[in-house]
Amino acid sequence: MNDASTAIQLDPKYSKAYFRRATCYLQTLQYKKAIGDLKKVLALEPQNAVVKQQLDSTQKLLRRVEFEKAIEVDEEKNPVERCLEIIKEGGCDPDRTYAGPKLPVDSDGKYTIDLEFVRAMMEWFKNGKALPRRYVWEIALGAHDQFVKEETLVTLNLEDGMTCDVIGDVHGQYYDMLHLYSLTGEPTDKHCLLMNGDLVDRGSWSIEVILTALAFKWLYPKTMYINRGNHETKDMNRAYGFEGEAKHKHGEQTYKLFAHLFTTMPLATLVSATKPDPKGKAILSPEGKKRYFVVHGGLFSKDGVTLEDIRKVERIGRQPGQEGLMYPQDAPGRGPSKRGVGISFGPDVTRRWCEANGVTGVIRSHEVRQDGYAIEHDGLCTTVFSAPNYVDQGGNKGAFIRVDAQGSLEYTQFDAKPHPPMKPMAYVSGGLAGLMG
Repeated sequence: MNDASTAIQLDPKYSKAYFRRATCYLQTLQYKKAIGDLKKVLALEPQNAVVKQQLDSTQKLLRRVEFEKAIEVDEEKNPVERCLEIIKEGGCDPDRTYAGPKLPVDSDGKYTIDLEFVRAMMEWFKNGKALPRRYVWEIALGAHDQFVKEETLVTLNLEDGMTCDVIGDVHGQYYDMLHLYSLTGEPTDKHCLLMNGDLVDRGSWSIEVILTALAFKWLYPKTMYINRGNHETKDMNRAYGFEGEAKHKHGEQTYKLFAHLFTTMPLATLVSATKPDPKGKAILSPEGKKRYFVVHGGLFSKDGVTLEDIRKVERIGRQPGQEGLMYPQDAPGRGPSKRGVGISFGPDVTRRWCEANGVTGVIRSHEVRQDGYAIEHDGLCTTVFSAPNYVDQGGNKGAFIRVDAQGSLEYTQFDAKPHPPMKPMAYVSGGLAGLMG
């Protein structure tokens, strides 16, 4: 975006620079600015049919987004309540011809969940099959009931013998997530999984990814944790595929349920060791033990934010703006994010915040790293990314980080696995699909 703007300053008639900047604006959801640049391209190249088509699709996308936002203002009923009403009215019963894994039923006739079902569901998804809408709703509602009990900042204490695997972006790459889970193992009373946001969008199996994660959350609420990422939001879901996928596979009301569910996810998790650090060199908690602040994007646009401030954030039912997307940089201080939105933060910001809050290090995700992870900011900030060969073209490895009860970190890398012949962002429609195609 900066390069294109500089090129335009040097040559105001350079049409390619306007088009490149329009691409950047569209991918960062700044539709009106994208339209302005596309119009400038057409003023310079009136016969450019590709740009005409892109301008038309972008204008339609902007109208749809504004229309849907207006509708959302008018809709007062909570999607969870509406789904429960539909279930009670018998409007979402499973089709009798369904031959896949069956959710168990308790003594009161209510659906519940067990490990046998989750494993069978994962295999069912692997074979390209779908669950009935009722099961999708039950899994989402079961996880929802657990998320709403949690604080915005979850505290996870690793007792002696426990481990926690921190997983970065998965982005709808279901077949890679199956391989990842084979490496981490399932959640148990001694082993936690912490998925650090961006489970959906881009990859074309986001429904399968999110349902698997939510099923484990419903089944193991005390050892399966999920932080919200910037792609667990309506604006991103519109632009990068999850909205289209959810509606295509399970209908409009299902997408509304997921959109609300995403707002109930915690924003960060504090993973705390319970055994003293034997070396004693790291920044430690007031109790003299290591602890890690796990958050999707990174730190904050201002100094002085405390762990207690984060706990007090009212998250449920709220869609964030674009200020929370952060990028670690080598330069000190803060500056514009290289991704076009949000704020980047430097090593000095990280050190001040960790020292002020007794945090040993920040573990964040949000961005591709070629090795699957990168240790940055003098060891105080680690980025972990768990979608190998990102969108089928990144060529990167995936990784996850294992934290033990002493606060030691172990890094595991893995490669991409084959998947059925479906391209990333297969369910995207409108302007962004045109630019990404």
